[in-house]
Amino acid sequence: MEVEAAKMIGAGLATIALAGVGLGLGNIFGSYISGSLRNPAAAPKVFGNVLLAFALTEAVALFALVIAFLILFA
Repeated sequence: MEVEAAKMIGAGLATIALAGVGLGLGNIFGSYISGSLRNPAAAPKVFGNVLLAFALTEAVALFALVIAFLILFA
């Protein structure tokens, strides 16, 4: 196998984490909307935690992209 082909396959495998990030973000916001509809008084108190969970989940996507770019260009 050529080196360039192996780099492409490795970068593609590194970006599989983006599918998990998409599922995680959908789960986070879906649960927040469901909970805020059940208890609207608690929604503003929980929103900070939702943003923290969003940021941490999105960080996984950024790490996956960094690893993919490192595999491709380093």
